Amino acid sequence: MNASKILQQLMSQASGSKGSSGGMDVKGVIDELSRHLGGNSSQGTRQSSGSSGFDVKSLLGGGAMGMLVGSKRGRSMGGKALKYGAIAGVGMLAWKAWQSSQEKKGAATQSSSEGERVEVLSGEYQERRSLELLQAMIMAARADGHIDEQEQALITDQIDALGADQEMHRWVEQQLKAPLDAQALAREADSPQAAREMYLISVAVIDDQNPMERAWLDQLASALNLTPEMAAELERQAQQAG
Repeated sequence: MNASKILQQLMSQASGSKGSSGGMDVKGVIDELSRHLGGNSSQGTRQSSGSSGFDVKSLLGGGAMGMLVGSKRGRSMGGKALKYGAIAGVGMLAWKAWQSSQEKKGAATQSSSEGERVEVLSGEYQERRSLELLQAMIMAARADGHIDEQEQALITDQIDALGADQEMHRWVEQQLKAPLDAQALAREADSPQAAREMYLISVAVIDDQNPMERAWLDQLASALNLTPEMAAELERQAQQAG
């Protein structure tokens, strides 16, 4: 499975997209795919990645990132900017949130027990953390219950376009259909730093003005054993970076 490669490319897309408006009309995207491909929407989604003369990534603007976090934003936020900067700098921002909380307590700002940032990990450790963060992103994107089968197909196609191997492809499909379970997601966190990164990347994806999405964030913070102060600091870091 090549989760770290996919996450790095998503973070790179986010870095390049920072400051752009995050809204996306998925129905319009599907209709446009259908118009270009000369078929119905469901046919279009499965044929898109292999069609000659048609650049799906250009059409979607943000590629896989746009599909993963843009589908619901286009419906619920009407163009409000997505927190791309928080996605691109998730490891450092989560670490800064912890440092800030320690400084407020007058405690030490370094601790090996907290875990490493995702961007400095390597090998199997980076692969595991990448899966944790991708899983958190997908669950957050699904928190309002509005990703349908057509959108799932587009997301999967775009992840494939980033070079997902077959194992990664199957994993993404499973995550798009798995029950939303904050406790199960939290059990995947391999360190306090991982927990903070998972929460922050979730904050970057959702609209906290949506009651269902706000409820998901609150459930996740509790499941990850984040104090209200830490959750608030992570949300502040995400807003500043957005």
